[in-house]
Amino acid sequence: MTTDFLVTTVNNIRSFKTWTPKFGSKCWIDPSAQVIGNVTLGDDCSVWPTAVIRGDMHAITIGNRTSIQDASVLHITHASDYNPDGHPLNIGDDVTLGHRVLLHGCTLGNRILVGMDSVIMDGTVVEDDVIIGAGSLVPGGKVLESGYLYMGRPAKTVRPLKDSEFHYLKYTAGNYVKLKNEYLEES
Repeated sequence: MTTDFLVTTVNNIRSFKTWTPKFGSKCWIDPSAQVIGNVTLGDDCSVWPTAVIRGDMHAITIGNRTSIQDASVLHITHASDYNPDGHPLNIGDDVTLGHRVLLHGCTLGNRILVGMDSVIMDGTVVEDDVIIGAGSLVPGGKVLESGYLYMGRPAKTVRPLKDSEFHYLKYTAGNYVKLKNEYLEES
């Protein structure tokens, strides 16, 4: 991990206890976003206005070319008598989180699009190559299998992804890398 990313304000990236956020190369963190504690972002990630990534009681790991859109909240499940190991939050490569997505102690694979206003709860695993439609709720402990579109509250399998949708997953991640680079150039 390198530190050639833009820290835009003193207080929006903060250590907590012994943990300090770590960033890959060429990350963009908006000045109004908050990144706190045990958080690791890969290369070419973007964190947009008012997003909160709070690794204060467990680890949050985010892969390369992942975009966290405006007002999204990313948190973990702490260890307790009810869940002795807790749940870290793990996100793979080429993931696009739409505006106001809430992720809590779950695992997302690679090449995933999570639609705006969706919620994915504790212990859920989303395999590679998945689209979750806007406004969906994925209850805790579920497994969303690779290659499908899921929608609803609670989210259900709608249909297999089309070839064009598989291509779109890489396209949308790449598009946000380009936009993030424009923001880095402006600064």
